[in-house]
Amino acid sequence: MRNKLLATLVCSALAVTALAPTAAMAERHKVRVCRDVSSRGARNAGTAVGAVGGALAGNALAHGGGKTGGTILGAVAGGVIGHQVAKHNDTHKVCHWEWVE
Repeated sequence: MRNKLLATLVCSALAVTALAPTAAMAERHKVRVCRDVSSRGARNAGTAVGAVGGALAGNALAHGGGKTGGTILGAVAGGVIGHQVAKHNDTHKVCHWEWVE
């Protein structure tokens, strides 16, 4: 009788141990990983539109013989501004979950 009781206790202890999570399983957790994604096409279009708009504004605001310089300066400034605006509006995050230990 005593041996049967001992055998039952040992088997029960082994069964409980098999069901308990191991230390490696307990340390795993999910982490959200994100990266910024953008397209060059939107930035190039923003630069072109900004340059054309800047050139028109520079030409309209310049006086007398400085119209060429105003057009060039407006095109450069408009291109830079257009590029920055397009870059800001186009960037978005792509995220997924990963298991890490």
